[in-house]
Amino acid sequence: MMPKVCVEVPKEIVDDVNAHVGDDKKFVNFSDAVRTALRKMLDQLDEIDRRHGRLVSPRKGMEE
Repeated sequence: MMPKVCVEVPKEIVDDVNAHVGDDKKFVNFSDAVRTALRKMLDQLDEIDRRHGRLVSPRKGMEE
């Protein structure tokens, strides 16, 4: 199950993301772009936590 999330995003960010969405582009739709960006950000935060000894286990649903 994927819950729907509603957020306010500045138009310039939406426009920038949409420039990468569509046929022959990196993302198939806006939601795909947002999910990919969030996963990448969480991976980066996990790496920072690992370096500082704060990460005990992988995020739920993201076990390797």
